[in-house]
Amino acid sequence: MDWFATWFDTPYYHILYKNHDYREAEDFITALTSELPFPKASRVIDLACGRGRHSVFLNKLGYDVLGLDLSAQSIAHNKQFENETLHFRVHDMREPIGGENVDAVFNLFTSFGYFYDEADDKKVFQSVSDILKPGGIFILDYLNQKMVRNTLVGKTVVEREGIEFKINKKIEDDFVIKNIEFNDEGHDFSYFERVKLHTPENIASYAAEAGFEVIKLWGNYDLSEFKEETSPRCINYFQKI
Repeated sequence: MDWFATWFDTPYYHILYKNHDYREAEDFITALTSELPFPKASRVIDLACGRGRHSVFLNKLGYDVLGLDLSAQSIAHNKQFENETLHFRVHDMREPIGGENVDAVFNLFTSFGYFYDEADDKKVFQSVSDILKPGGIFILDYLNQKMVRNTLVGKTVVEREGIEFKINKKIEDDFVIKNIEFNDEGHDFSYFERVKLHTPENIASYAAEAGFEVIKLWGNYDLSEFKEETSPRCINYFQKI
């Protein structure tokens, strides 16, 4: 089974990452939607929505939102937020997305690059292209692989809710691999994350093959210009041709 199909469905994943800065995320989404040329009430897919915080916020901004995620537990959690213009369902991003075509697809906060096989990465782009209207927008918010390579910290320890997470990172075969070990109630646990260090050129080639053109690259959540040497993020703005 793929690593993300098990790790993301555990309560420990959400404990470890509970301190994510959601105010920063909401500010980013507000800036992003202000920049993009699509009106309120547009239909948006939040692809790999996790526990739905960004879907909920997009909906509050006035968009008709469908949140998709592989984690059945996350989607079950998200059902409490549903309304007439906000829905959630379980979905593998490599598979075609059923339903009417939408105006935009957001894939935020490094929710791509999990697959070992390049063909799976290409399937994601194709599924997004197929569900978008002509001229539709695809935002892929990704890490800047060069910054990751230059600033990787090998070992860290993070304490959350009385659990000490020992985290070891390394780069192997162009993947950044994070090994996560901890003990809870006398039981030892071990998980890992693996994300491909895609270059901007590599991502752009997948996009072009799926019928997208690159409109802009941003380098951080303030939407500053992307600079390969110094930008923490590589936020891709694509438009379906």
